[in-house]
Amino acid sequence: MPRVIVTRPEREALRWVRDLAALGFDAKALPLIEIAATEQADELTRAWQQFDTYLALMFVSGNAVTHFFAAAAAQPAAFALSAPGQTRAWATGPGTARALLRAGVAPERLDAPAADAGQFDSEALWRQVASQVHGGARVLIVRGADATPGAATGQGAGREWFANQVAAAGGRADFVAAYQRRAPRFGLGERELARQAAGDGSVWLFSSAQALANLGASLPGQNWAGARALATHPRIAQAARDAGFGVVFESRPTLPDVGAALKQYFKT
Repeated sequence: MPRVIVTRPEREALRWVRDLAALGFDAKALPLIEIAATEQADELTRAWQQFDTYLALMFVSGNAVTHFFAAAAAQPAAFALSAPGQTRAWATGPGTARALLRAGVAPERLDAPAADAGQFDSEALWRQVASQVHGGARVLIVRGADATPGAATGQGAGREWFANQVAAAGGRADFVAAYQRRAPRFGLGERELARQAAGDGSVWLFSSAQALANLGASLPGQNWAGARALATHPRIAQAARDAGFGVVFESRPTLPDVGAALKQYFKT
């Protein structure tokens, strides 16, 4: 069976390699995004200090959860069911929801897309929580920032769609960067693996359009016409096509769905 190239950040990539191997796939980690602590720790501290002024905190990823809670180890009880106030935790998908539960968030204070949602993204989450937003409500969006070479900090990155929906409903969305995203620094081994996988039948597993952008920047001029990609969202699939990948197919981002999509593809 051809190889699967897992492009998530290292910690997540290693877990996916292990899980895909358990399903019988030959999986190899090639992280295309590096995750680092934010250099704006004071902003995280202020966010915790203003915690109870927010209707909800919306987390875009498991990394957002991990780094946000790590910034204030004494505070996770703020999301406990017995804690005062009604601030809620919003997750864009099941992985983020699991990270919140591990961090101590009471299930009754957590909102996320339904398990059978067609996609796990901002749009699916908004359908779950739109009725909670009222005039004057404040929502804090916890996300990553893209590190900028030569700068002390990166600018917050991510689609503004969710914030626009909050504003249209009469509320206000604030942002805080809980971590930094960086492009990978390929060594000779990573560079050779990427070049081989561009045309040896490997399937690249993409869960981020940023990973595709970083891949292109790391191998400028590489021809991807013979490469295959499995994308976990339509927007990522389109980014892969725009990057020149010759074969692109899609799956929901859960392990069972990714496994089923790979098995079906390899049968054809």
